[in-house]
Amino acid sequence: MSNDEKTSPAPASTEVQQVNNKEVEEKEVVATKVDEIKATKVAENNESAATDNGKTAQQVDSEANKDGVTTPAPVLRVEKPPKLTVKKADFAKDVVYLYQFSRTKNIPSPSPFCLKVETWLRMAGIKYENVDHKMKFRSAKGQLPFVELNGAEIADSAVIIKEVGAHFGSDMDAHLTSEQRNMAHAMVTMLENHFHWIDVWWRTKNPDAMIQGYKIDLQHMVGSKMPTPLLKLVYRFSFRRRGLKKVRATGIGVHSQEEIIQMGKDDLKVLSDMLGTNTFFFGSEPTTLDVVVFSNVAQLVVVDKDVKHELRDWLVENAANLVQHFEKIKEKYYPDWQEMCDTLDMNTHLPKPVKEEKEPEKVEQKEEEKKEEEKEKVEDEKEKEKEADEKTTTEADEKPKETK
Repeated sequence: MSNDEKTSPAPASTEVQQVNNKEVEEKEVVATKVDEIKATKVAENNESAATDNGKTAQQVDSEANKDGVTTPAPVLRVEKPPKLTVKKADFAKDVVYLYQFSRTKNIPSPSPFCLKVETWLRMAGIKYENVDHKMKFRSAKGQLPFVELNGAEIADSAVIIKEVGAHFGSDMDAHLTSEQRNMAHAMVTMLENHFHWIDVWWRTKNPDAMIQGYKIDLQHMVGSKMPTPLLKLVYRFSFRRRGLKKVRATGIGVHSQEEIIQMGKDDLKVLSDMLGTNTFFFGSEPTTLDVVVFSNVAQLVVVDKDVKHELRDWLVENAANLVQHFEKIKEKYYPDWQEMCDTLDMNTHLPKPVKEEKEPEKVEQKEEEKKEEEKEKVEDEKEKEKEADEKTTTEADEKPKETK
């Protein structure tokens, strides 16, 4: 057979057969589509019935398969809202919930990092509320302080200031030059990564002096009814052991006491020289550096005078401008300082519910009504006594006389 024969037209009978086959195919396609439509309706009806009867889609499919009807299992994807992991479930929008250490009798927080965050929130004018958790909670990073804002947790004081500030559009350092920002960064690093560990060294070496110096009520701080002597014993053992381990890890703990004290004096002198006669470090308005300096200097200034503390004494005698800097910020941003220390209230800055005062006229009216009620009561009692006496007399008169 030649190639031309292979490509020649099909005979007439073949054409008729092809037409018939095409009709059959079209009918099959139509039948298939009808079956698909029926299957879809069956699936919808089954799904609706399942909803009414409390059945699952899989149960319906199983029952349908038993009857010889095979339907594809519907894929239902319901997007669930993300599960909140915050501890303050009933939070209000754009309110910062601050978790920190409990108050003491002479400082809002014995932690410079906690005091730093609360001071920054006050300076920035951001609405916040302290959560009085009695030190039971820590952040996911294991830190205090941390905050919760609109259902999200933010930990680490520096990160808190950065992210919360960005949310509210607050940046106290916006007016600083690049050189001033670099200087501030260096000073903050010195305080929080060097001077802070010198302070921790003193606290861990003198746990009893720390409790006395900051006037810490351990029962109130941790919310425990355990006897104070026992709490002090636990505090000495746990705090001292962990603190000394951390201080040694920083490299400061390997030095002698005289060397460590001198390091602290050197840090304070750098700050004192930099501040000079200025009100704040970079002008007439406070910046983040002022907040950090205030929070660390406060840890020295407030230590009770009966407690021996070399760095506190050196600060008062040789860096009076840092003490004045502390006093100015305290006076301006903590008008409730004494109240919070006396009451140990975490939220003295929030307005308290106002008790309704009774109007004088209403009070007088109620007093008069009360007097009238008492008067009527006395008269009723007298009337009852009179009636009782009359009844007794009548009964005596009506009683027949005895005869001998």
